Amino acid sequence: MPHPTRNEFITELRRRYGLLTRVGESRSLVSLGGDALRVYIRYSKVHPGGQTFYGLRSEDIALLQGHRAVICFLWADQADPLFVPFDQFESVIFGTVPARDGQYKVQIYQRAAGTELYIAQAGRFNVEGFFGWSVLEEHLADAELLHMPDLTHAQVQTLLGAIGAIKGYGIWVPPPDRAALDWNLVDVFEVAHGLPSGYEQSARVLSDIDVMWLEPGTSRLEALYEVEHTTSVYSGLLRFNDVLISSPQVRPRFTIVSSAGRRDLFTRQINRPTFCASGLTEVCTFLDYRNVYAWFQRAVGG
Repeated sequence: MPHPTRNEFITELRRRYGLLTRVGESRSLVSLGGDALRVYIRYSKVHPGGQTFYGLRSEDIALLQGHRAVICFLWADQADPLFVPFDQFESVIFGTVPARDGQYKVQIYQRAAGTELYIAQAGRFNVEGFFGWSVLEEHLADAELLHMPDLTHAQVQTLLGAIGAIKGYGIWVPPPDRAALDWNLVDVFEVAHGLPSGYEQSARVLSDIDVMWLEPGTSRLEALYEVEHTTSVYSGLLRFNDVLISSPQVRPRFTIVSSAGRRDLFTRQINRPTFCASGLTEVCTFLDYRNVYAWFQRAVGG
């Protein structure tokens, strides 16, 4: 029996966009606007620890190929629907092997450092910028998610710092990078003068991390971001790995930030045996520039 959350979503979808057309034999796949956009609807109850579990059926995913499409992830008491653009994750999904039941297994994790999409055998991806009906509306208009500027490395650092500051975290940016922060993009936020105590073994590596969020009043690191604008994704993963091995008590979220075109490269690199053995595979995510900008816009209420 369909869950009330799913029924409410379908009702709101009809109210906003009119007639919905069923695609194929699936009860979870509909099209809008004369097949201008396909919406694949998945629901999960929230399990202990805030975990959700979803199955993406192979036959349904096949019907998204070649079409403008989003995968909508729903759960109870959700503030806004999560619409993940299929084209941005198509190659990642098809680079994995479905389970015996023919489904690709994925999970959604709601974390302070950003909502994550976990795709089994592939990795973790920050999808914080894909919440809200505006995502669907922009896709229907056949437009970009946001009219996003062509960001520099320093501007991405600035946005990540601003998001963390809005959330109430202390912000670390390496001293040599601070003069390049773009205060035309964001309100000025304070940058920490030094690293918190307790990380002496990994202090040299930590001091060079592009952006870190620090829990105020404690020595806890909440999130570490490496912006790989032109540098190697692998080099950023090695720095994270050094931190994880040198200071095993450090359990923040590690995030590689880069262009969307490098998502597949991240998937290949993060699943190397050395990162699987160290445990980095389980705590590292990928975040693309568009999602950073969307996340910032949501944080400031834009």
